[in-house]
Amino acid sequence: MKPPSELDTAPPPEVMTDNPVVGIDQTAGNFSYNVDYEFDAGTGLTERTVDYISSVKKEAPWIREFRMNALKTFQSKPMPTHWATRDLENINFDKIRYYLSSGQKPKRTWDEVPDDIKKTFERLGIPEQERKFLAGVEAQFDSEAAYSNIKEIVAKQGVIFANSTEALREHPEIFRKFFGKVIPTGDNKFSALNSAVFSGGSFIYVPKGVKVAQPLQAYFRINAENFGQFERTLIICDEGSEVVYMEGCTAPKFSTSTLHSAVVELVALKGAKIQYITVQNWANNVFNLVTKRGVAHEEAEIKWIDCNIGSRLTMKYPGVVLRGRKARGEVLSIALANDGQHQDTGAKMIHAADETTSNIIAKSISVGQGRSTYRGVVHIPKHLKGCKNNTECDALLINTNSRTDTYPAITVRGDANSVQHEASVSKVSAEQIFYMQQRGLTEAQAMSLSVNGFINDLARQFPMEYSVELKRLIDLEMEGSVG
Repeated sequence: MKPPSELDTAPPPEVMTDNPVVGIDQTAGNFSYNVDYEFDAGTGLTERTVDYISSVKKEAPWIREFRMNALKTFQSKPMPTHWATRDLENINFDKIRYYLSSGQKPKRTWDEVPDDIKKTFERLGIPEQERKFLAGVEAQFDSEAAYSNIKEIVAKQGVIFANSTEALREHPEIFRKFFGKVIPTGDNKFSALNSAVFSGGSFIYVPKGVKVAQPLQAYFRINAENFGQFERTLIICDEGSEVVYMEGCTAPKFSTSTLHSAVVELVALKGAKIQYITVQNWANNVFNLVTKRGVAHEEAEIKWIDCNIGSRLTMKYPGVVLRGRKARGEVLSIALANDGQHQDTGAKMIHAADETTSNIIAKSISVGQGRSTYRGVVHIPKHLKGCKNNTECDALLINTNSRTDTYPAITVRGDANSVQHEASVSKVSAEQIFYMQQRGLTEAQAMSLSVNGFINDLARQFPMEYSVELKRLIDLEMEGSVG
């Protein structure tokens, strides 16, 4: 299916000023292959673009209407002006490719995956991880899932694990009930953009009382230049159920801008537990603008573990709405900003019931002229009782030109709730580095040891495979960041 002719005549991509990331492990994600795409919406965002995406997917009329209304919302909302303005001005929505796909139906075995796509994921080690410790895996290549599989024993428990395209087609009664309810289309400009052109992402439903013993994982890969990836993830844990979901993301480095703008909605019903783990290692031409939020009902728990490395700009603030009595929300985040990067990350905790508890622990590292920002919201209204929040924000500066900022917004009313907030900024000690060098370590090794020590208490909460990967990425960042 060819793209609309009007979209083929867009001007050539605008070249960004190259601002290389010092020391990042580009051997892991910095590669791409020439792929013959069967479906291509061309460049630019119009009603024809949205109609093309919906037609290719053979969607129901209500989804097409949902997309068109979202497009109008996106066009009517101004670009955020209260922070990160200078970086956001570099996004040219008319030059982005909004949909690229080699096929609509994901394969169920690795042997069926097309060779040009399969070698990408084999190089990233996805089949190996699936065999070792995953209950199911989904691998998305540009706009659609190329592979999706769940272990038979988990499927027999009634667990549904599919991409959003399949879920809309095969499980509309569950999907539609919760879709767009946690994060409305008009929440912000980029949630509206996602709602208009979303494609791919994961859909998970865990039935009552089912505890998924092994993690489910999705891997999101951007391969094409000048591309926008807009996955939509929806996870629903029914009463008393539990699941751990992990996602990894990479993209090759291009001289033009790449946009990643996902929406993630989590629903934990009474007594359910959801743990959502993210390790992102983007190239430094990626604008990573993501909206993530969960709703925790009575005695439910939602825990976000978030690691952000790379990207030109990341704006991401995982949140939990604590809707039921004794619900618990937690955000543990690590952000590393190197030269030419701004990690604007944080958390949102909205208490909406008595005896709810929230915990935010954020650690950031700024290297060279990198900038890290913590931006958080905690809200406890006057009529609630027995609510508790703990917020800790710790920043580590590696060089004299590094920058960090903290903007906590904590609103607590009434006298029956408790909140505590702690923030610290420190710099790697020259004496400490000198001491370690005297014992045989290089300056880069000593710096890496200091940084890993700084984040160690959080890194231990990652699954073993991810914590090892995190340490390796930090080692590589430090190699070129000293002197």
